[in-house]
Amino acid sequence: MRFDILTLFPGFFDSPLRESIVKRAQENGAVDIHVHNMRDHTTDRHHTMDDTPYGGGPGMVMKADPVVRCIESLPREPQSRVVFLTPDGIPFSHDVAQELSQLDQVVLLCGHYEGIDERIRDGFVDMELSIGDYVLTGGEPAALVVLDATTRLLPGVLGHDQSAQQDSFADGLLDHPHYTRPPEFRDMAVPDVLMSGHHGEIRKWRRKQQLVRTWKRRPDVFRRAIFDKEDKKLLKELDISPDDNGTA
Repeated sequence: MRFDILTLFPGFFDSPLRESIVKRAQENGAVDIHVHNMRDHTTDRHHTMDDTPYGGGPGMVMKADPVVRCIESLPREPQSRVVFLTPDGIPFSHDVAQELSQLDQVVLLCGHYEGIDERIRDGFVDMELSIGDYVLTGGEPAALVVLDATTRLLPGVLGHDQSAQQDSFADGLLDHPHYTRPPEFRDMAVPDVLMSGHHGEIRKWRRKQQLVRTWKRRPDVFRRAIFDKEDKKLLKELDISPDDNGTA
C-alpha cells in the first residue's frame, strides 16, 4: 500500500516514520510512504503557499494552485483516495481505517492557517477526516494518526495478525484488560481465571470485561454494538440490558 503525505513541514515526519510498527511495515514492503513538500510546487521565488481570504477576516488561506499541482504530480494507483485532514471532516474511526486499508493508495493532505481554498475540497479531495473535536496547528499529527491506524491493519504488519482483530473497536467493543508477569504486583493480583488454563472460561471472562468496560466508559459505542446470542446471555448475567445507555 502506498501513502503520500502532502505537507508544508516535511521534517515533522522524520522521526515518526523511522520508529516502531510503521518503520517495520516499510522495511517488509507492506507500505511505501512518500512525504511531499507542497512548497516545491509554488511558482514564485518566495514559495508562497498562502494569501489573505476574500471577504476579509483574520488569518491566511492556503492557495489552490500549489496544492493542486502537488496532488496532480503524484503517481496514482488504481484504487486511490485523497484525504484532507480537517476538524470539520467525518470522525475517523476503526471502520474508516479498515476502509482505507483496502485501498492501493491514500494521499493525506495536511492543511494549515485558516484552512485551504474551498475549490481544492470541491474538486480534488475524495474524503475529509477529523480525529477529534479540537483544532490542531496543522494536519500533520492527524495524518500520522490515520497512517498508523491504517498501517497496522495491513496483513503481515503486526507480529500476530490476530492482534489487530482483538484491539478496541475491532469487534465493536472496547478491549478487555491485559496482564502479564508477575502474578502479583504491589498487592494487586492477576485474576485467577487467566491463570486457570481453562480457555473457555478465559474467553467468557474477557468478553464480559469488554461488555462491562464499553457499557461504563463508552455508552455511545455500546448503543451501536451488535450483540449475538452469547453476548446477550453474558449481559443477562451482568444484569445489563442490551438497550442500556450505560452509566458513564
